[in-house]
Amino acid sequence: MFKNQTPRQLSLFIALLSAVSIACFSILLKALGVLTISWQELIFLFVSCLLAGFITNYYLMRYYIFRRIKLIYKIIHRQKLPSDFKADRIDMSKNVLDHVEQEVDAWADQNSKEMEELERLAAYRRRFIGDVSHELKTPIFNIQGFIHTLLDGALYDTEVNEKYLRRAAKNAERLQSIVEDLETINKLESGHMVLDIQEFDLHTLADEVIADLEMRAIERNIKLGYKEGAAQHFRVHADKENIRQVLINLVHNSIKYGTEGGFTKISFYDGESFVLVEVSDNGIGIKDKHLNHVFDRFYRVDKSRSRDAGGTGLGLSIVKHIIEAHHQTVTVRSTEGQGTTFGFTLEKA
Repeated sequence: MFKNQTPRQLSLFIALLSAVSIACFSILLKALGVLTISWQELIFLFVSCLLAGFITNYYLMRYYIFRRIKLIYKIIHRQKLPSDFKADRIDMSKNVLDHVEQEVDAWADQNSKEMEELERLAAYRRRFIGDVSHELKTPIFNIQGFIHTLLDGALYDTEVNEKYLRRAAKNAERLQSIVEDLETINKLESGHMVLDIQEFDLHTLADEVIADLEMRAIERNIKLGYKEGAAQHFRVHADKENIRQVLINLVHNSIKYGTEGGFTKISFYDGESFVLVEVSDNGIGIKDKHLNHVFDRFYRVDKSRSRDAGGTGLGLSIVKHIIEAHHQTVTVRSTEGQGTTFGFTLEKA
């Protein structure tokens, strides 16, 4: 009965109940001859009790509710309450407690989401620090080993000194690549990398990428080219050098994990306002359980083969960040043993 009552209605109901009780008691005393009172005086008494009860209940309830609400607001609000936050700001004609309950529920939901997000970020940070430490540890350990071996006397051994120095230099280059890739991702994530958006021919850029990686493909006997019927020329709006990096990373990845004697094909598909670019191969493929993580930092599907083939483990993560910086999408589909296709969209010029 009182579930949806406003404070004003509740005050009136309590006052009415009190006035009726006093009036009934007075009528009983009048009937017993204990109280001598006229009916006009009885009506006046009833009205007076009703008004006095309503005003008293109204203000008591107002300040009682205000004190409770003020305490709740102090708990759930991030900002300091304004100095003019007083009881007269409460609208007693509305169900203020329901409104406060909704605010508390919203505050609890927000806190829950924030806690979940903080836990997710904390887990991600722990994993990221562990991944970085693991990736840096290997080349640092190798460089230390080669240098200490040289200092222990191998420096004067002409058969090994140059070989060890070359190996140390190779690991130093790997360290530099990891740091540069991390810096690139950090700039993309923080928004500090300003994209140089321009109009260019996508097919011409792909030709340049194929020419740059041709020798690497020949080393693994992999044929680079375009998918038949999907090699049209499209002009797009994007950061040309960043898209070059995307194509290099995807094609290089395809060569690295491709099957010797296989192929890597680039294809373009015409959308209404965008161009879909795909890089496909007939390589080893990716298991379903790995597909949701291939764009994660340092995530390696085949850890042993990945390190043997080189790379920092950040290439696909950079691809994802560059494409998302263009407000476009990047996808992957793969079947183990049949090959993998990476695709991304770009805005048509």
